[in-house]
Amino acid sequence: MLLIIACFGCGLIFGAGLLVSGMTQPEKVLGFLDIFGAWDATLAFVMAGAVAVSAAGFALARRRGAPALAARYHWPTRSDIDTPLAAGAVLFGIGWGLVGICPGPALVNLAGLSVPIVVFVAGYELSRMRGASGTAASSVITSRADG
Repeated sequence: MLLIIACFGCGLIFGAGLLVSGMTQPEKVLGFLDIFGAWDATLAFVMAGAVAVSAAGFALARRRGAPALAARYHWPTRSDIDTPLAAGAVLFGIGWGLVGICPGPALVNLAGLSVPIVVFVAGYELSRMRGASGTAASSVITSRADG
């Protein structure tokens, strides 16, 4: 139960961070990607802040002997870049660039019950379900694109 509460709290903090930074607005993301037009550097600052906080968190976690709410750490064991990883990254980037939103902000935006966001999340979840029941390559692409 404590793990569920911790996960819920992390999700709330993440969602609040997306809202405060404006990253739930597709226009902000598309403005960042418009490098030859009205470029908006907000996303770069949000990413830099997230990397700094994550780096500090991982450094602290690596110094601990064991995690607080699990039997052991589940650190990634692979470091290679293979075709499914590259394909998933490309597909994720194309989708993100086309609509200006990715799964995290889309889930936050579900609260507004906007039809395009509901369709986006439904399509995303359907693709995840197909990936889980489909080929190994498609499930790798789906799970790696999530992070």
